Amino acid sequence: MTVPLLPTISTFLIVLSAIFVAVGWNLIRKKKVEAHKKMMLAAAVSALLFLIIYISRSIFVGNTAFGGPDHLKVYYTTFLVFHICLAMTGAVLGTVAIYTGLKNKLVKHRKIGPITAVIWLFTAITGVAVYLLLYVFYKGGETTSVFKAIFGF
Repeated sequence: MTVPLLPTISTFLIVLSAIFVAVGWNLIRKKKVEAHKKMMLAAAVSALLFLIIYISRSIFVGNTAFGGPDHLKVYYTTFLVFHICLAMTGAVLGTVAIYTGLKNKLVKHRKIGPITAVIWLFTAITGVAVYLLLYVFYKGGETTSVFKAIFGF
C-alpha cells in the first residue's frame, strides 16, 4: 500500500501539533511557563505548516473524495463536517489563546486555553481518522484541482 506524500506530511504535522499541545499543557500544570510557551508556539507553527500544505494541495491538486463503499459515504461526510467544525473552532480559539498568552492577558488565557487544548486534541484524532478513511482503509476517490474544475486544466 502506498499513501500520498502531502496528506501524510500534513497529517503528521497535525499529530505533532497535538503532541506539542499535550506536552505544553502538562508543562503549565508544573508551572514551567517558558517551556509551556515554547511548546505551544511549536504547536502553532506545526498547525500553520499543516494549513499551508492543506490549502496549497487543495488549490493546486484538489481534494480527494471518499473512495469507500457508497453506504458509508453519508457517515464519512457527517464525520468530516464534524472534524472541519472542530478544526475551525480550534484554529480560532488557538489564535485567541496564543494572543492572550503572549499579551499576558492571563485571566482570559487560563479560561480559553484548556478548552482550546481539548478541542485541538479531538481535532487531531478526528483528522487522523479522516486520513485513515481516505488513504489507508479505502482507496481515495477522485481528486480534482480547483484550477482544473474552474479553468479546465
